[in-house]
Amino acid sequence: MAKVITAAEAVKKIADGVCVGVTGFAGSAHAEVITTELENQFLNEGHPRDLTLFHCAGIGDGKTKGVGHFGYEGLVKRVIAGHYNLAPRMVNLVVDNKVEAYNFPQGTLAQLTRDIAAGKPGTVSKVGLGTFVDPRIEGGKLNAKTQEDMVEVLNLQGKDYLFYKGFNVDVAIIRATSADERGNLSIEKEAVSLEIFSMAQAAKRSGGIVIAQVERIVSTGSLNPKMVKVPGILVDYIVVAADEQWQTFGESYNPAYSGEARVPVGQLEAMPLNERKVIARRAAFELVPNAAVNLGIGVPEGIAAVANEEGIASQMTLTVEAGGIGGIPAGGGSFGASTNVEALLDQPYQFDFYDGGGLDVAFLGLAQMDKKGNINVSKFGPKIAGCGGFINITQNAKKVVYCGTMTAGGLKVKVEDGQLKIVQEGKINKLIDTVEQITFSAEYAQSVNQPVLYITERAVFELTSEGVMLTEIAPGISLENDVLAHIDFKPIISPNLKTMDARIFQDGPMNLNVAQAAK
Repeated sequence: MAKVITAAEAVKKIADGVCVGVTGFAGSAHAEVITTELENQFLNEGHPRDLTLFHCAGIGDGKTKGVGHFGYEGLVKRVIAGHYNLAPRMVNLVVDNKVEAYNFPQGTLAQLTRDIAAGKPGTVSKVGLGTFVDPRIEGGKLNAKTQEDMVEVLNLQGKDYLFYKGFNVDVAIIRATSADERGNLSIEKEAVSLEIFSMAQAAKRSGGIVIAQVERIVSTGSLNPKMVKVPGILVDYIVVAADEQWQTFGESYNPAYSGEARVPVGQLEAMPLNERKVIARRAAFELVPNAAVNLGIGVPEGIAAVANEEGIASQMTLTVEAGGIGGIPAGGGSFGASTNVEALLDQPYQFDFYDGGGLDVAFLGLAQMDKKGNINVSKFGPKIAGCGGFINITQNAKKVVYCGTMTAGGLKVKVEDGQLKIVQEGKINKLIDTVEQITFSAEYAQSVNQPVLYITERAVFELTSEGVMLTEIAPGISLENDVLAHIDFKPIISPNLKTMDARIFQDGPMNLNVAQAAK
């Protein structure tokens, strides 16, 4: 096969100064063998260099893998990405002002990939209005070196939208499971499909090349055409990785992720009754029957365990921004995959579902919250995490619930006798006067009448037209000493301030009924 070449030969095809589009989600569907070789050639030969790196989701292991292979001064001159936190080398370059860097919503970048493929000038979306992505605030620029405006405000039919400008993708580096002798690519063992098809199309539309990493070569005609995700007419070069191609950065292969097999799922282990479970239990009261749900990482993950304990897990369908619908989302190095996934969408279409209001409720983490109800999860001092799919999800869900402790840095609590006691207070207040970066705009949420709750272990707040209102406190908690003393602003206190449901603070099931909870 003329298209089959080595990883070293493939990297030689990448000229200096071009835009390289790379696919992957954490450790899934990333061409690790090719990007490793790209790093090696730069370190040994100084080429390729001065690249523009484009990727939608965060790709990496928090150390050196994924787009961490691009994290060298001179190798990259510009980065356009949805998430940065999994590639600390790249974050360091951004913080040190060594590269131009943009952070745009993950879903919008996936859709932009599709629009570039279609020859459109860019993507028009409401996603990002009122956040740091809005050019009236920061324009998604992450440092002083980044000057060019890549997003602008458009007014269409009397309403504001953001226009994300398109650009050429000169090289697409994608991954699949099998390639036949004509270059057709199938993804039978992949945990996600992402935007590999759109990225390949975008490169061809730009006059560029497509390099695919696969596990094996099979005979022409042996692939099920319904499993072919990228046709051979779009593929220029193929690198066979064989045993080096892990399904995710966490697992070499799990057939339950790719839908090739369904595995028995035992009862999830019951969570200990601590601050995380208190928050997850209170959040579970916001579920509605047959809800389409997105759970953020961290504290929100506990909601699935609580739902399982309460026997109501079947009343919700969990979704993952990587494309999975149904099943149980994986964590760690396999985040993005789902065990026993029921349907797997390309990432641009999953975000069409999200942007179109398909989520009944989204539960996301609460890292920083301010007096207006804005949330920051994307930037903390010199640490740049990026927004990922957070903006798409939170801006468009029918209801959004933020979940997190009120303080951080050493917080210890005890739940006993049906009450919550603060044993040791956290050193850092998370409810502050002004967030460092607006990842969720409370002003936009109010403009579209979106219900927003903020749930902590000791208090519940609601976004109202007057501002952030304290509506519930935990039994055993002092309003003045345990709540207001640890908030850097003065919230509105509801005249009907309630005590959180007593069942939350007792051992054993709460006997939660989703239909009743929704009322």
